[in-house]
Amino acid sequence: MGLTASVLAVDAGNSKTDVAVVTAGGDVLATARGGGFRPPAVGVERAVDALADAVTRALAAAGVGSVDHVSACLANADLPVEEEQLAAALHARAWGRSVDVRNDTFAVLRAGVAEPRGVAVVCGAGVNCVGMRPDGRTARFPALGRLSGDWGGGWGLAEEALWHAARAEDGRGEPTELARALPAHFGLDSMYALIEALHLGRIGSARRHELAPVLFATAADGDGVARAIVDRQADEVVAMATVALTRLDLLAEETPVLLGGSVLAARHPRLDDRVRRLLADRAPLAVPRVVTARPVLGAALLGLDRTGAAPEAHARVREHFDA
Repeated sequence: MGLTASVLAVDAGNSKTDVAVVTAGGDVLATARGGGFRPPAVGVERAVDALADAVTRALAAAGVGSVDHVSACLANADLPVEEEQLAAALHARAWGRSVDVRNDTFAVLRAGVAEPRGVAVVCGAGVNCVGMRPDGRTARFPALGRLSGDWGGGWGLAEEALWHAARAEDGRGEPTELARALPAHFGLDSMYALIEALHLGRIGSARRHELAPVLFATAADGDGVARAIVDRQADEVVAMATVALTRLDLLAEETPVLLGGSVLAARHPRLDDRVRRLLADRAPLAVPRVVTARPVLGAALLGLDRTGAAPEAHARVREHFDA
């Protein structure tokens, strides 16, 4: 098969992978979806094997054997050394002549801006922030959880809510409606019962993420402890964005700040309002907005950036995914 495609765009998250094959002119020849990408859990080679299913289907549907460039935005590519390892693994598959690997937060950022310039904060299961300029300069954080100074995301918010609720019930902490609302979500009548159910595995650990919406609902009803947790999340989002803007010398010019991930995309009023208010105070020229575009669009645009595609190609691929 001849080489007619320019970019293989890959957006691989913990729960799903999206792939697109794009021509130099911005036409999307094929797309495919696959499972999650979790190299810390299964190792690099097995994780790339999981990508291969969606990539192979997309290339076959596009009628090509390989592309000029692979633009892969991958979850768990948190450190430059991890990006290098993953890039080598993808290059060995011979899907493209060249390979760029970036953290998947870059896909969210590029999907939301007309040029590779701005800052994105993603608050989903965890929290991360990246920034970029057209000259290639970037700003980023390790985003390895508490080890690297991170706080929040859906998982972190649920853990914090559980901590405060447990202490409220046994008297060590301030009273909060969370002590009733969290166990009630699982049909239980006390934090003690919920702690026992989680500890003994009667409620799977993965279900803790269900408690983040309960936290936001409790905050919206006026609970002081819940509100303080939500406010701290807003503070963390703005702190990351402001640091990234500062590192890239973007504080003095109008700059988009993209807000992505399930927690921020939900537009919880207290969180959203506080983020915007604090940004207006600390970075007055920042322009915050929620990203709704699919991140695979960002991976495709980054690939077209890399191959020097014309602006019309960028517009065409954006039109495809917007439709």
